[in-house]
Amino acid sequence: MAEEAAVRAQAEVVRRLKHDKADPDEIAKEVAKLLEMKAQLGGDEGKHKFVLKTPKGTRDYSPKQMAIRERVFNAIISCFKRHGAEVIDTPVFELKETLTGKYGEDSKLIYDLKDQGGELLSLRYDLTVPFARYLAMNKITNIKRYHIAKVYRRDNPAMTRGRYREFYQCTSAALGWVFQCHFTCVTYTGSGTFLTEAALAQLPQDFDIAGQFDPMIPDAECLKIVHEILSDLQLGDFLIKVNDRRILDGMFAVCGVPDSKFRTICSSVDKLDKVPWEEVRGEMVGEKGLSPEAADHIGEYVQLHGGLELIERLLQDPKLSQNKLAKEGLGDMKLLFEYLTLFGITGKISFDLSLARGLDYYTGVIFEAVLLQQENEHVEEPVSVGSVAGGGRYDGLVGMFDPKGRKVPCVGVSIGIERIFSILEQRVEASEEKIRTTETQVLVASAQKKLLEERLKLIAELWDAGIKAEVLYKKNPKLLNQLQYCEDTGIPLVAIVGEQELKDGVVKLRVVATREEVNVRRESLVEEIRMRTSHP
Repeated sequence: MAEEAAVRAQAEVVRRLKHDKADPDEIAKEVAKLLEMKAQLGGDEGKHKFVLKTPKGTRDYSPKQMAIRERVFNAIISCFKRHGAEVIDTPVFELKETLTGKYGEDSKLIYDLKDQGGELLSLRYDLTVPFARYLAMNKITNIKRYHIAKVYRRDNPAMTRGRYREFYQCTSAALGWVFQCHFTCVTYTGSGTFLTEAALAQLPQDFDIAGQFDPMIPDAECLKIVHEILSDLQLGDFLIKVNDRRILDGMFAVCGVPDSKFRTICSSVDKLDKVPWEEVRGEMVGEKGLSPEAADHIGEYVQLHGGLELIERLLQDPKLSQNKLAKEGLGDMKLLFEYLTLFGITGKISFDLSLARGLDYYTGVIFEAVLLQQENEHVEEPVSVGSVAGGGRYDGLVGMFDPKGRKVPCVGVSIGIERIFSILEQRVEASEEKIRTTETQVLVASAQKKLLEERLKLIAELWDAGIKAEVLYKKNPKLLNQLQYCEDTGIPLVAIVGEQELKDGVVKLRVVATREEVNVRRESLVEEIRMRTSHP
């Protein structure tokens, strides 16, 4: 049959790709195609067959993977809380009109839901636009918030690099004179507040501040938060690039870019972290109709990066100094670097004129964090996962939803959770580190038969006292099997009940790692377990 021949041919394609050690994403694509062809072929008995796989761009997470992810979440959330952020949540889908026109060229990546005869809906693309809608709808003008939730992008996934169609974003924000910090966890722009392309698309955790505040103070705190989180997670050396939308627009104006081409040229400039200038110039001139002279003028600026010295030099630039927007942006950038100096983090900050996040709602400072090197003795080559955080200021977004057009200044940062998770997961696999998937403090065990009732009584006492405890689901388990269970799962203590211990009113407490055993009075057991499992 032709169908069977097609299946055999596709199987050969898969075998050849595996033999040639092709790109994992390409192999996964062809494997999925083969499975679908097999499912369509069906069985001889007419039984329905279906492919057991997750949808393209999504994945399951094992207990071990979730333990790693929880570590990352805890580190990020503790940082958000340390900076005084509150937590909010919004629906996973929004009215289509709420999301339309907010993401520039990335709007094509929005998932539209099928019309069910009611409202036209779309899955949220990021956490920033829903946050702006939330502020306008509830007439909130001051808040500092964080938000961790899944977002959806109809992009071509690259799962080996931490890019998915479904991923977490982690964001935080403040209003009142709104200062918004988004920490979007990696799988794209995080909360959408900052990152504009697919490169930052996987950012899962956001932190935002909204409200009227003195210039650059909230913005500096957002950058400090990114610095704290990336330092705490110990991902390796990193750099936080900063720029300002006003500087970009002023630069485009003095270089001769027509107003109508600002955003599309901005999108081209944003590719400079991935492709050489010659290729970007070719796109601007050949595909987007910019004059070669204007492109060359842009090239003089976008290849510059530095710190306060560069800012001072550009403030004296004969062209930029005559442009109102550029002058305002450079003035604020100078103030930002002064605050960052006080925070002691300028060593990880670079003023980079090639940074051009493309989201339409950015109005001021924009920033993006990238890993420079993987400091991992087990991995020779760096993990290629792109940007791991990004953000920016979007003072006009809330006003789009307010009936009276009232503006609420916002700045936010997103942490790329999915990409960070990809790095840590590969690091754990390379080091063969043993990851605990539970927090169990003690296993209640018995050394003799017919002690199930005593084990259940003891574990009930421990549970009621708030101790994390387990018991094997067998009436008469062998002691060796119980001890082996602790070894396999990383449970640090074993509380052993036996006939003699019951007579003496004690419990034998065994330390799994050292095999040390001590008899503990039953009424003192809870405190002893807490003491031995507490972490300084």
